Amino acid sequence: MKKVLLLMIVFMISVGAYAQIEAPVKWSYAAKRLPNNEAVVFLRATIQDGWHIYSLNVKDGGPIKTSFTFAPSKEYSLVGKASEPTPVTKYEEAFKMNVSYFEKTVTFQQKIKLKSAKVAAVKGQLEYMTCNDKKCLPPEDVDFTIPLGK
Repeated sequence: MKKVLLLMIVFMISVGAYAQIEAPVKWSYAAKRLPNNEAVVFLRATIQDGWHIYSLNVKDGGPIKTSFTFAPSKEYSLVGKASEPTPVTKYEEAFKMNVSYFEKTVTFQQKIKLKSAKVAAVKGQLEYMTCNDKKCLPPEDVDFTIPLGK
């Protein structure tokens, strides 16, 4: 009896060890220096088929909108707000409202003013929520560092 119980416990642990964490969104980053000591940083989400992430502009009462928080720095400042392409907007029964979202890929942009020519990177954190037609995953926070190049 003890051997059977031990075998069942080992089996359950091994099955749990192979369970995969869902990660339907992958993030990549880039930057482009501009004249007049400015740059644009790009935050790109590649989204698995059947999933979507939400716009930067979602009304209260809906899903968690995508947002970016840039680390305070004496070397750069933000110019305006982050921008996005035109999202898909549809009624989602789960939230009982129209929501704006992106599927497949989306690239967000943020312009920055460089206060020093020696700025090497921009750091921060993004938050997003992803859903499919059956469920939503908990909001996720992702730290980022975006090299600015020369």
